[in-house]
Amino acid sequence: MLHTVNKSPFETHSLETCLGLAKPGSDILLIEDGVYAATAGTTVSAMVEQTIESSSVYALAPDLKARGIDPDQVIAGIQLVGYDGFVKLSVMNETVQCWL
Repeated sequence: MLHTVNKSPFETHSLETCLGLAKPGSDILLIEDGVYAATAGTTVSAMVEQTIESSSVYALAPDLKARGIDPDQVIAGIQLVGYDGFVKLSVMNETVQCWL
């Protein structure tokens, strides 16, 4: 299953809920303001790093760029994808769950 998170983890609990309910082996894609969760050294970094151990975590690179987040600031293990990668993840997964 592909889970997409588009809200900042500093404004809502969408990321926390998603990571708590996602099964191991899931694909998790951070988009829009959700990409703030990809930034290393924040209050949610440990939660994201723990998730990387059992699931694949991706961040949409154009959304990082739009928010001024340098790829060097991204948590190790998060894979950056473009819009084509977003489409591939959507096609590869039978189900897409959007966490708003």
